[in-house]
Amino acid sequence: MQRVFKAAQVFDGWTLHKDAAVSLHDDGHIADLHPAARDVPPGAEVTDLGAVILAPGLVDLQVNGGGGVMIGRDTDADQLARICAVHAGLGATTILPTLITDTPEVTRNVIAAGIEATRRAVPGFAGLHLEGPHLDPARKGAHDARLIRPMTAEDLDLLCHAASRLPALMLTVAPHSVTPDQITTLHRAGAIVSLGHSDCTAAQARIAQEAGARCVTHLYNAMNALQNRAPGLVGAALTRPFKAGLIADGVHVAPECLEVALRMKGADDLFLVSDSMAAAGTDITEFMLNGRRILRQDRRLTLADGTLAGADISLPQSVAHLVGLGVPVARALAMASRIPADVIGARDRGRITPGARGDLVALSETMALRAAWRQDMGWMEDARETMCVRARHVQS
Repeated sequence: MQRVFKAAQVFDGWTLHKDAAVSLHDDGHIADLHPAARDVPPGAEVTDLGAVILAPGLVDLQVNGGGGVMIGRDTDADQLARICAVHAGLGATTILPTLITDTPEVTRNVIAAGIEATRRAVPGFAGLHLEGPHLDPARKGAHDARLIRPMTAEDLDLLCHAASRLPALMLTVAPHSVTPDQITTLHRAGAIVSLGHSDCTAAQARIAQEAGARCVTHLYNAMNALQNRAPGLVGAALTRPFKAGLIADGVHVAPECLEVALRMKGADDLFLVSDSMAAAGTDITEFMLNGRRILRQDRRLTLADGTLAGADISLPQSVAHLVGLGVPVARALAMASRIPADVIGARDRGRITPGARGDLVALSETMALRAAWRQDMGWMEDARETMCVRARHVQS
């Protein structure tokens, strides 16, 4: 017997449908979208969710941690599963756990954990994002400058191997630390090469793009600013065929800069990332990052010197921030669902179409998360009772 969820609105990844319904097969995959809720299959088990927007489970391509832990030295497949569960409860039912700049040993260990998570088919795990260590020390942000280094032949072999074994591998690199040939090799191996943490020129970014780089990591942050005769990475990101991630938390990027990006880039070229850290899904006020204390206050995460260290926001909150700035609901939701899924080639995620995974979120009209559904976990409603499996109800 099929399950059916009715809602005041259903977002399918492209369009909002009023008074619609979604039916699920017994295996949890989408059976169909019913633009008219009255057209549900006869005999189905129907749940009316009421005045919510039912949308695909959100997709986050930059998740550094959650539930009190960071991706790092102690990461194994079990920890990856727990972090995926934490973020499912925050609305992101598909994530790329992200390792920021670390030692070669830790990088190898995290890749091994990701390969094991792939073998186990850990729900919500869509691959890895390695943000560093091949960055530009001049734009290190919260990364440990002592661990930043150019890419070696050994690194390249490891990353190509990882790309062949993981569902997706995203790599944030700076043109200063990699060669165009290395970018081409990674691209051909299946890795998604993203430029970030860089003071590169627009010309260097163009060369990297022509070599195979396809994305830009957290646009505007940890990169040189756009100037009249020095457009830099920002200028290249806005004018070249890059996909670009954005942290829409009201802290990392000013509203005017968000508007510029939204006007300049195509409808499917921008996606939201949380850049979340260990604090996600918890009430902790501080944690450690590579031996350094990270402080949480006023919805900001910072090092002791005030340097931003990731973000303290969920994807539903990010969507709410964009909508509050006047971005159409459908575009904002697509930036947190279908578009990032497409960036990593996960065509069965981030959309409500027949055959896609039946991962869903229920959002209020103000984009506050009301509940999340993942096919292996059912509806998630209380983080505190289920050990951070569901977010607290977030006020937009």
